[in-house]
Amino acid sequence: MLDDSDCIENYEIIDYKHWSTGFYYKLKAIFTDESALFAKEYFDSNERNYSFHWQQKDSHLICRWDNAPHHKSIATFPHHKHCHDGIYESKEISLVEVLKTIRQQFKSVK
Repeated sequence: MLDDSDCIENYEIIDYKHWSTGFYYKLKAIFTDESALFAKEYFDSNERNYSFHWQQKDSHLICRWDNAPHHKSIATFPHHKHCHDGIYESKEISLVEVLKTIRQQFKSVK
């Protein structure tokens, strides 16, 4: 998935652990426009936590998807995304879905 993306310049897997019922990873991906995605996810049979933070080269937020249990008024609670202009519902709850969304954004700019 990361190796096959035409908009990812390079990436680093910072941490990865797995066990019989789950996994944890932390990674950083740099895109062709020099923006960066910082992704981390913890998953086991009782719990799942994730954060996918996409920022510009100058560290300004583009979008962050997470499932921290706040913003209870959001219809997709606990899943939501933070954009520069507010907090919104989020259907993108996996790294694959977030990368697909980012790739679509790259394609729409061209």
